[in-house]
Amino acid sequence: MKHATIEKSIPLMSILTLLMVMVGGLVEIVPLFLIESTIENVSGVRPYTPLELKGRDIYIREGCYNCHSQMIRPFRDEAERYGHYSLAAESKYDHPFQWGSKRTGPDLARVGGKYSSLWHQEHMRNPRNLVPESVMPSYSWLEKDALDYADVGDRMSALSMVGVPYTENQIKNAIADLEAQATPDSDTEAIMSRYDEKIPLDNFDGNPKKITELDALVAYLQVLGTMVDFSSQQAKAQ
Repeated sequence: MKHATIEKSIPLMSILTLLMVMVGGLVEIVPLFLIESTIENVSGVRPYTPLELKGRDIYIREGCYNCHSQMIRPFRDEAERYGHYSLAAESKYDHPFQWGSKRTGPDLARVGGKYSSLWHQEHMRNPRNLVPESVMPSYSWLEKDALDYADVGDRMSALSMVGVPYTENQIKNAIADLEAQATPDSDTEAIMSRYDEKIPLDNFDGNPKKITELDALVAYLQVLGTMVDFSSQQAKAQ
């Protein structure tokens, strides 16, 4: 009878529904303010370099996230195939993050360093040359289209406003750093001092004459999963 009374009264049903949502919200939100951190603190995670950032923009623009997630679940089969499960801290500078549940292709959270830049170049030209059963489309135009990076400093400045810790020096030297990372024969000491000595430096598209969209995309792929030393993480767990 009580249920019938509630179900027949729209105002009463609305009030009780609101109360239940509020209680549920408090149960979910309040604990976040009572623990030291909601994100596990790990060393090594840094903001993307200008070239990697432009590559990430291309990755999103081309819809790569529709078929490839970047979130390894904490299950044995996932760890054996892809590596250490994903940590929230690895995505703390991603806006938006590339988690997901849709996988037409493999998860890419640990793809950095797994293949050479030469492999990625051929894979983008025609995926079936390397993986015969692949259903991935070709992205051959990426190595032909020059990368537009005049606005990369503004892009970094905008991200700094939402918490990505880019320094004024990094933003000021964004274009120079982008060109240095894609031209490893140039002076790379400055970019390594501003970011990390372990940043990938390569002629990512195989064409030393110009910086292309493929340079940026491969640079982004080559850094995924390489920032955190997972051997030390596993040692802590033991």
